[in-house]
Amino acid sequence: AIETALAPRALLDALLALELSRGRTRTFANAPRILDLDVLLYGDQQIAEHGLSVPHPRMHERAFVLVPLAEIAPDCVIPGRGAVAALLRAIDTRGVSAVEGARLAVPAS
Repeated sequence: AIETALAPRALLDALLALELSRGRTRTFANAPRILDLDVLLYGDQQIAEHGLSVPHPRMHERAFVLVPLAEIAPDCVIPGRGAVAALLRAIDTRGVSAVEGARLAVPAS
């Protein structure tokens, strides 16, 4: 979770630049990657632009997204999909757990 003054597209551009600065290359769609940063939610906005879909179109299906989201925002509702708690009950979360002490430090720009 972050707070930002950036608009959604500018935030995505900043995340893509951060990926690139850390060595991410895009050889083909869904290629294995060392770092993958996405805009999953942006408040309660629903955005459908070329290259930017918010909420992320598959986040409600992914335990590796929903489990940590429920940890930091247990009352979160994904626009158009429902409450995170309910979505978690509908998917297999075995094998997904918190990484103790994990935090992402994003340098200020």
